[in-house]
Amino acid sequence: MHRYRILVVEDDHAIRNGLSDALAVSGYDVLSARDGYEALEMIHAEEYDLALLDVVLPGANGFDLLRRIREDRATVPVLMLTAKGAEADKVKGLKLGADDYVVKPFSLLEVLARIEAVLRRSPERPSAVNRVMLPEGYLDFAARALVLGEERVVLTTKEFDLARHLAANAGRIITREEILARVWKMDPRLVETRSIDTTIARLREKMGKRNAAVIRTLRGQGYIWEDDA
Repeated sequence: MHRYRILVVEDDHAIRNGLSDALAVSGYDVLSARDGYEALEMIHAEEYDLALLDVVLPGANGFDLLRRIREDRATVPVLMLTAKGAEADKVKGLKLGADDYVVKPFSLLEVLARIEAVLRRSPERPSAVNRVMLPEGYLDFAARALVLGEERVVLTTKEFDLARHLAANAGRIITREEILARVWKMDPRLVETRSIDTTIARLREKMGKRNAAVIRTLRGQGYIWEDDA
């Protein structure tokens, strides 16, 4: 069985050791770096399945490391560690391609759960698959279309990108803020828009009643793609 290898980049000795120990006990192989300089060397020289990056680091910061990872290994999942209340860091990380974030102070159980969830869905990242199956039909990533039997339903760019992001993160609640940052490429702190609701409604209508059930609205939280709907 493949043992996942996690790269942990954190300058706080206690946090770094705590994360490394918890990951090792949970069956992961662990690489750790104490600053951005050390991490840059590991990013190029080592193999790893997921990176856990603190934002504030001596040397290269977490965003610099994220950019470098995305340049070299576009599909490697990345989780960012951000300070409580640092909304700008969350938005910036998501825009740069982070898969998820954990807010300090955090519990080790939360970090482990998020890592497990990201690794579970990473083989289904849009760049790695051509389609996502639906109860009736499928989403064709290559053609950017919804296929229902013999019919190919053309989706708008926003409809397709939104469906793709939700499907790639199946089982995880996707907030409106994340959608604005990752799909709309807008800063959620600066805009208020109902276009997400409108796009979701149009997408559900095109998908048909049975398929539309995979997209569930969680009031006050966001949306979730449920494969078993």
